[in-house]
Amino acid sequence: MVSVSEPRFPFVHVDVSEEEADVTSSLLFDLGAQGVEERDATTLAKGTPGKVTLVASFTTREEADAALGELDASLSPRIEEIVGDAWRDAWKEHFRPFEIAPGIVIRPPWEPYDGPSRVLLELEPGRAFGTGLHETTSLVAGVLAERASDYAGKDVLDVGTGSGILAILALKLGAAKARATDIDGDAIEVAKENATRNGVGDRFDAGTAGLESIADTFPLVLANIEMRVLVPMAPALIAHVAKGGLLILSGLLVPQKADILAAYAELELVAAREKGEWLALVLRRV
Repeated sequence: MVSVSEPRFPFVHVDVSEEEADVTSSLLFDLGAQGVEERDATTLAKGTPGKVTLVASFTTREEADAALGELDASLSPRIEEIVGDAWRDAWKEHFRPFEIAPGIVIRPPWEPYDGPSRVLLELEPGRAFGTGLHETTSLVAGVLAERASDYAGKDVLDVGTGSGILAILALKLGAAKARATDIDGDAIEVAKENATRNGVGDRFDAGTAGLESIADTFPLVLANIEMRVLVPMAPALIAHVAKGGLLILSGLLVPQKADILAAYAELELVAAREKGEWLALVLRRV
């Protein structure tokens, strides 16, 4: 009889101070992490006492090993593997309705919500990034709510859409249509499902095609990714912003502001928003 081994999922663990957590999280993403969880004394899964433990997921053991080799020994880097698929749904026990921005409430499909809200989104992240819990997603959601009149009745482009949360929110706040892209085919399927469950599936077009295959320009472009992607992507993103249109960038750390503005120097800075160590920029093509 042939034995079928269960899947194994590698995670890199590092221990940092609270002040180092955001910068080290960004480093782990730079090294190829698909996601980073923070654990400390206040979380359900506890971190190393007196430290913040960052748990970074990687697609393969080889990628995790390569990342481990780039980390300083002072971080106590180590790899742990989880066997089987049960962990994928365990987080759902702790995902409850919450306010991502003033008046904007996110709820998972398995949790009812009957409180006040300007917009209520039902979100199932599934295999995609984007529960709305991360500061960068919250920052962009806040900007979308503040500037809804700027794109009401207009089309938007969401680059690196993940679960589709930001494009769907823009549609709920008045955008006419949303075009969404992501390099992850699984994320695209999740985003389409989320658009449908929120009643905007007929106005949501998502796919894995690169920016070079999109000919249109848009009055609003969103890119909540990270510095190492946003800098080389600058010419392509700028080219897709319509004259007078807005580009909202996030996935950035506050100290990266000068470098990202240099990469997008041909655009006008309209606003900058900060939350903890994270930054979102609103730029306009004049």
